[in-house]
Amino acid sequence: MIAIIDYDAGNIKSVEKAILSLGEEVVITRDKNVILQADKVILPGVGAFGDAMNKLKTYGLDNVIRQVVDNKTPFLGICLGLQLLFERSDESAGVEGLGILKGEVVRIPDSAGLKIPHIGWNSLKYPNKGRLFEGISEDAYVYFVHSYYLKAEEPDIVTATTEYGTLIHASVEKDNVFACQFHPEKSSDIGLSILKNFVQI
Repeated sequence: MIAIIDYDAGNIKSVEKAILSLGEEVVITRDKNVILQADKVILPGVGAFGDAMNKLKTYGLDNVIRQVVDNKTPFLGICLGLQLLFERSDESAGVEGLGILKGEVVRIPDSAGLKIPHIGWNSLKYPNKGRLFEGISEDAYVYFVHSYYLKAEEPDIVTATTEYGTLIHASVEKDNVFACQFHPEKSSDIGLSILKNFVQI
């Protein structure tokens, strides 16, 4: 069973639909016991970093997420869910992230001809071999919606990058923790293949 964490940060139904289409059992929940008993856990999310951290703490989910990671349960963060795994974000000064991974989230720099937020399809490069991208060729296109991007402190955890005015760390993997800045649930067949790789880990 796959648990999708519900913390009022949107984007949950499309993730549920994608997982169901893979034939997996899925539950949307903020119940600690259900999350801790799940085979895999997904943290989706759209919205502001500070608001999301506040909601995670209000529901006591920040510590549940740390417990899931400590238990070595496969964990996937999507979009804002990726950003929350890191230490801080320019979007919400003074707000500490979960700090499960080292790095910071910064605003995409203004560049001539590039709109912010970055909304649309971009191709991926693979600086390190990642289990999420098994069987998916480099330069595959996935769908992004974001104004802030990850700068991971550890280069070896970065499994996918993209270019949008700057080099963006688009996906990371460390032990049982996986995360994507893009939306696999909105990335057509490529995205479903990425989610399938996750559920098969």
